[in-house]
Amino acid sequence: MKRSESEETPVRRAVCPGSFDPITNGHLDIIGRASKLYDEVWVAVMINKSKQGLFTVDERIDLIREVTAAYGNVHVEAFHGLLVDFCKQRDIPAIVKGLRAVSDFDYELQMAQMNIGLSGVETLFVPTNPTYSFLSSSLVKEVAAWGGDVSHLVPPPVLDELAKRLAKS
Repeated sequence: MKRSESEETPVRRAVCPGSFDPITNGHLDIIGRASKLYDEVWVAVMINKSKQGLFTVDERIDLIREVTAAYGNVHVEAFHGLLVDFCKQRDIPAIVKGLRAVSDFDYELQMAQMNIGLSGVETLFVPTNPTYSFLSSSLVKEVAAWGGDVSHLVPPPVLDELAKRLAKS
């Protein structure tokens, strides 16, 4: 069936959720790949009041906006609550999650099944680039705190802010 010119193509939206404390090249790889598959990609910086982050939520948002600006279709917002509520509020039908290892899959599968059961939001799993298969924000912070070189693991603006933050402590 041929579409008439008055019919609009629906906007394809997805969300990449996380704490991003700080955003790493592994996160950017997943966000960048999602930005090629979807018209709009929302990065949901999830707020966990029980965790004290190295960076404030606003600092994380600013860093993510800076390092994703080149994509053009990425939006960044903080969110507290259920991810499915974030999705409902923005008409987002899909969650994109990177998987580093089988151990990630066990946890993420449970979350995906809960999310689809709660709201019908689908989860798509994207295998992490092998270059970043070991990478986590926690590991970056630990290595950087001990003076290790993490320049190949985070984007330059994040490296700069990480160095400043750790110099204060």
